[in-house]
Amino acid sequence: PDLLWRGHQLHYLFFFHDLSPGSCFFLPKGAYIYNSLIEFIRSEYRMRGFQEVVTPNIYNSKLWQTSGHWQHYSENMFSFEVEKETFALKPMNCPGHCLMFDHRPRSWRELPLRMADFGVLHRNELSGALTGLTRVRRFQQDDAHIFCTMDQIEEEIKGCLDFLRTVYDVFGFTFKLNLSTRPEKFLGEVEVWNQAEKQLENSLNEFGEKWVLNPGDGAFYGPKIDIQIKDAIGRYHQCATIQLDFQLPIRFNLTFVRYSLLWKRPVIIHRAILGSVERMIAILTENYGGKWYILPESCILCAHLTTRTGSAHQVRQEFHSAGLMTDVDLDPGCTLNKKIRNAQLAQYNFILVVGEKEKASDTVNVRTRDNKVHGERTVSDCIERLKQLKAGRARNAEEDF
Repeated sequence: PDLLWRGHQLHYLFFFHDLSPGSCFFLPKGAYIYNSLIEFIRSEYRMRGFQEVVTPNIYNSKLWQTSGHWQHYSENMFSFEVEKETFALKPMNCPGHCLMFDHRPRSWRELPLRMADFGVLHRNELSGALTGLTRVRRFQQDDAHIFCTMDQIEEEIKGCLDFLRTVYDVFGFTFKLNLSTRPEKFLGEVEVWNQAEKQLENSLNEFGEKWVLNPGDGAFYGPKIDIQIKDAIGRYHQCATIQLDFQLPIRFNLTFVRYSLLWKRPVIIHRAILGSVERMIAILTENYGGKWYILPESCILCAHLTTRTGSAHQVRQEFHSAGLMTDVDLDPGCTLNKKIRNAQLAQYNFILVVGEKEKASDTVNVRTRDNKVHGERTVSDCIERLKQLKAGRARNAEEDF
């Protein structure tokens, strides 16, 4: 069901509407989760040398003809006419990133160049294929393209795999790895393929996780590492992508200057960790069963009726100013115990009680959704601890408070 925090209609995360099929409407709490996942990846980008870019949503079909997508994928693209030219909404970011790489001369000193993009993508999926958040028409990816030399592939793949493990460890996912190698119908030189596949194999061996060879299952434009994660009911989903591409640099005539003005062609690594943010939210929703361990800052303030609204709203504003998601329950028709119980059913990580005593001492009384009581804490102490838990991405925040 689309309802995650049960017990109150205000806690819906998202919904769909017939007037925009396959496109999700994220309500405030759903948007908070959505943006938190993106910010999680963005924080890793800052530490891993990725540069975030913003690219257009609409391109002339000539771009897709150059990339080769128009010939094979145009039926799955939303296209339309503008001033007697055919344009389309982008279904992927890679051709736009090629234009960015090529907009000025590049030096070997700039490589590896890691471009990241959270741009909105549209794919014209058949209506019968649409399946909740796992198959949609409008979505975003934590999409990145690494432009590098052949010699840099192994080190870059190691970085991608480390990135993968960091994120999936936080989520508590187990995953399977497959190395898919040169298919029968391929483009490029065998020697280049062999060198690239050897570097992928070396990276996987050093990564230390079990992997399986999947011979002949690579794309026609390059070998790849397939990653599948296991969800709460044992199904496997492919979310992450690590894919080498020798052909887009040729199609777009991408080059960089080596030492003695020798023009060389880069290799592109297509890379995503979450994959579709929408699909990842669907998997996490099932996996956590409503308990969002990755969002320890999820709180609700339950106030006594006699406290009035001022004190509780003031405390909430302090939490909001610190970047913490906090709601207030001031329902005059509920007793304090009922409010606490509703908050626990709604799966808030922490319930902060504000009564006359707490109002006088500038404190909140802290308990968890599992009814573990932490007692009175000052508002400033509470905020500081929640910020620490958020930064540490704690999965047992309720215990560690």
